[in-house]
Amino acid sequence: MLDALPLSRKQIVSVVEAQARINAWEGSVRSGKTVASLLRWLMFVADPPRGGELVMVGRTRDSIFRNAFGPLQNPDLFGELASQVHYTSGAPTATVLGRTVHVLGANDAKAEPKVRGMTCAGAYVDEATTIPREFFDQLNARCSVEGARIFATTNPDNPNHWFRKEYLLRPEAARLRSWHFTLDDNPHLPGDYVAALKATYTGLWYRRFILGHWVMSSGAIYEAFDETRHVVSELPPMTRWLCDAIDYGTVNPFADLLLGLGADNRLYVASEYRHDSRAARRQMTDAEYSAARRAWLTEAGVSPGWCVVDPSAASFIEQLHRDGTRSVVPADNTVLDGIRGVAALFAADRLRIHASCTGLLAELPGYSWDDEAADKGEDKPIKVDDHSCDALRYGVRTTEALWRPHIPTLMEVAA
Repeated sequence: MLDALPLSRKQIVSVVEAQARINAWEGSVRSGKTVASLLRWLMFVADPPRGGELVMVGRTRDSIFRNAFGPLQNPDLFGELASQVHYTSGAPTATVLGRTVHVLGANDAKAEPKVRGMTCAGAYVDEATTIPREFFDQLNARCSVEGARIFATTNPDNPNHWFRKEYLLRPEAARLRSWHFTLDDNPHLPGDYVAALKATYTGLWYRRFILGHWVMSSGAIYEAFDETRHVVSELPPMTRWLCDAIDYGTVNPFADLLLGLGADNRLYVASEYRHDSRAARRQMTDAEYSAARRAWLTEAGVSPGWCVVDPSAASFIEQLHRDGTRSVVPADNTVLDGIRGVAALFAADRLRIHASCTGLLAELPGYSWDDEAADKGEDKPIKVDDHSCDALRYGVRTTEALWRPHIPTLMEVAA
């Protein structure tokens, strides 16, 4: 199996040496760790210990479909073995080399009961740092069959993250073996692709995803944002109006951003509606906000494809439906993925903002990491003056499938 794949020496070594109870591949993006870990997983599935179930875990079933099953089903990576991997996104089970494999999403602490009660012979964990500790600890306990093993991948995270402190830094107690990968450990990447990848990240994300460092989040979140570069007074022709994205507030400001795809293959925040009840000394009802939104878009002469709304704003979503607003969708509120996507767009100069969006432009320079959360191993923004920034990541993240094919430098970049 090893001879059939174009592996680097480091990948081969990690596959051969992955005999511990927990085996972890960690490091930068596109460094080859995922292919090595998946190959080792296939070898394990081909001849697993008897008497237990096989499990593959990701933050969500969609993420494990994208990050693990996508490569596994790619014949360019795994040759004829790819035809023996069968999985439909969202399904609870897959068939790998003729064996049933349970597929579990573990996106919050409530996921832990999913694995409780199982007796596992082996598990593959995609992006271990995105899995709740309670879930991972329970999975470790449930791998109770003699010879059971866990194979896990992760990008670097906060140095105080539980996975690093309790597992990576305690290999003997955790019965763990790990391998650190950097971008240079993957000899198969074209030079121009590596250059584009490096240009995609900046600051915190560059140090973690390119250099492979476990570093703490601190300072400004959007370090690449440059008013002279990213703020425009004129917009290019728009090929598509993607959405208006809303961060809902009654006492706090209500922020709505209009997001479009320009003919120059950049995203543009073209306009902003914002109501600050404290500054105006007047709160507005859901019906008034809905009417104000319609008037704003009518004045702009735009009918966006989607209305992306703060998922916690249930009453306002209901009001929009009552008012006949079409294509209303709760925003994808995965905070770090949303921030990372916006940061990558700024770094690659693929996101620009019209000068009229004064609320967003006022918030961006002060949008910073929470130092107290970082000390606890968590990456969180400070929850102050972030309403338009939240709306921005809602819009970018939720419409990603629509704009990503048109943003060349970000086409294949993923953690």
